Amino acid sequence: MHARHVVLPALLATTLLAGCSSVQPDPGAPGHFGSAAGACNADPVAWAVGKQAEQETMRRVWHESGAGLIRPIGPDTAVTRDFRPDRVNVEIDRNNTITRITCG
Repeated sequence: MHARHVVLPALLATTLLAGCSSVQPDPGAPGHFGSAAGACNADPVAWAVGKQAEQETMRRVWHESGAGLIRPIGPDTAVTRDFRPDRVNVEIDRNNTITRITCG
């Protein structure tokens, strides 16, 4: 099976589960970046728009935005309207391409 066919279903499953909540990794887990109190800044991660939403790209977006939380948003995913200054939102299309990155 092609690697993309494995990554896409896993990412979409994660995205669907994340639709109602943000992803907040365990602070003690290996590879944890940012802090829950970190303020998001989407400007430094504008480079990711148009890229594939692969694990490394998403990790960089989360880290470089300074956000404490990352929320992947897939097509047709319902999300809450609450504003979180410490959250980076990553909108992903059906082709697993990042289409928009915002804070909130």
